Amino acid sequence: MALADAGAPAPPPGLEGPDPGRWRRRLTTAAFLAPAIVLLTVWIVYPTIRTIIRSLFGRDGSEWVGLGNYETLFTTDTLVTAIRNNAIWVAVVPALVAAIGMVFAVLTERISWKVAFRTAVFMPMAISMFAAGVIWHIMDEKDPERGAVNAAIGAIKDVFGSSGVLSRGQPSSDALTGSVRDGFVLRATVRPGDGALLGLTAIPPAEVPADAEQAVAPEPAAGEIVGVVWRDFRPGGGEPGVVEPGELGIPGATVELRDAAGEVVATTRTGADGGFAFADVADGGYRVAIGSKTFAAPFEGISWLGPDLITPSVMIAYIWVWAGFAMVVIAAGLSAIPRDVLEAARTDGATEWQVFRRVTVPLLAPVLSVVFVTMIINVLKVFDIVLSVAPGSSQDDANVIALAMWRTSFSGVNDFGLGSAIAVLLFVLVIPALALNIRRFKREES
Repeated sequence: MALADAGAPAPPPGLEGPDPGRWRRRLTTAAFLAPAIVLLTVWIVYPTIRTIIRSLFGRDGSEWVGLGNYETLFTTDTLVTAIRNNAIWVAVVPALVAAIGMVFAVLTERISWKVAFRTAVFMPMAISMFAAGVIWHIMDEKDPERGAVNAAIGAIKDVFGSSGVLSRGQPSSDALTGSVRDGFVLRATVRPGDGALLGLTAIPPAEVPADAEQAVAPEPAAGEIVGVVWRDFRPGGGEPGVVEPGELGIPGATVELRDAAGEVVATTRTGADGGFAFADVADGGYRVAIGSKTFAAPFEGISWLGPDLITPSVMIAYIWVWAGFAMVVIAAGLSAIPRDVLEAARTDGATEWQVFRRVTVPLLAPVLSVVFVTMIINVLKVFDIVLSVAPGSSQDDANVIALAMWRTSFSGVNDFGLGSAIAVLLFVLVIPALALNIRRFKREES
């Protein structure tokens, strides 16, 4: 009988009887999950539900308004601007960050100093986003003496064209006529061997060039037309149209020699004492003029922090911070690409551009999707860099959803109902990006 029992088949699964260790394993699992569940409930689930409910009430939470806050959200100009700006951010920034990161990763792959370059590009990630915004706020100052961006633009501009030595001026006597825009022309006709006195006034002392010296009326010589451009003013008075002690020349002024038809036949610049000379001048009558280039305004800077350019300025600062992240992630994916695939493509006659476009980019598609989706989520939540870069005068123009939520709820308005509605909108916008991430995770696990 015992032998017969020993040969009996085992009972099917599920009918063996109670497992004494099953409940113990379940309790152990629950004990490990309990802290996480409590924290998720306290910090995520409850605030989310509470925010949704609060968005249906008014400013102080005592009046039921239903969907009124959501109607306000889509009809208020400032909030509509925030939604539009966030749409621009989503359309531009993730693609640019991924593209720049990929270019950096590919171009630095074969250079010996790639570690130093990648470290420098990744360095902005080591500081807070708010600090990065403060840095770019200073760099974007309009005054070229303070803002590094405008200083660089001004330096490049000076290479291809010079600015004037004066910003304004007026004739000191009736001997000159004209304007700052067209230049000042000597009324009298001059001939070779004559001199021309071109006196200006209404010039602030601070605008007189630092290398200006006492004005001197040069002596004319045969075949030459000479003259002087000077600041015809001295403390205590003086005689207009006459070069006197204490009156400084205007160095660097543009002087034109014009023929009877008004065409410019020669151009020169004044020296430190304001003197100039046209040599080997053909016989005839001429007019001498102070050219309008003398009054070309210096580069005053681009208003990067103004209402028209504030959103692109903040985007540039944001891309500067995150380009290093994209570069490092894409470089890691690039190092995992089989080199034999790339070499096979080159052996088959593909150019480097074809290898990059048809081999490298498709193989990097999973990594690029990680960067792209991550940036979409981050861009939807962008807040601190906008707050730190944009001055108060242009924050309405640079407004984004997260900043609008903070300003509406905590920046003096204290409309927690409308602020909660903005938070719910932001939550709804982030859900699709989160769903893409979860779908990607599941695909990688399978």
